[in-house]
Amino acid sequence: MAPKNTLCLWFDGTAVDAAHFYAATFPDSAVGTIFRAPSDYPAGKQGDVLTVAFTVVGIPCIGLNGGPQFKHSEAFSFQIATDDQAEADRLWNAIVNNGGQASECGWCKDRWGLSWQITPRVLTEGISDPDPAVARRVFEAMMTMRKIDVAAIEAARRGDAG
Repeated sequence: MAPKNTLCLWFDGTAVDAAHFYAATFPDSAVGTIFRAPSDYPAGKQGDVLTVAFTVVGIPCIGLNGGPQFKHSEAFSFQIATDDQAEADRLWNAIVNNGGQASECGWCKDRWGLSWQITPRVLTEGISDPDPAVARRVFEAMMTMRKIDVAAIEAARRGDAG
């Protein structure tokens, strides 16, 4: 049974490539059904890929090959919680080193223009710490980073000047 809610992500003919990259990169991700045009249509030919179903970390998605009219923006992003530096590094590097782009505060963009927040859990815990001084230190440390440095976030949480 199809899920009741599915994210529809617009691509310019590269939905299958993106789906395969996400499935190979993120845990609990997979490529599902690929739907091809049953006949020619104004923007394409019979057999062209129209949509691909896939999941990204358990989130159901449809990649729609809609053409060049619409581009992704930072107004939408996937936020991926990571358990340690190794996982954060692996995911960040996979995105950035596959034609993506690094940004600030744990954000990066993949080669298809989708934004990702690679967010170690220690960061989320630190900026939501009930002690406002701890939350401020962690937040201020994060504001100096591109990819999140778990050791630096942990040091800020402890109050180490290091």
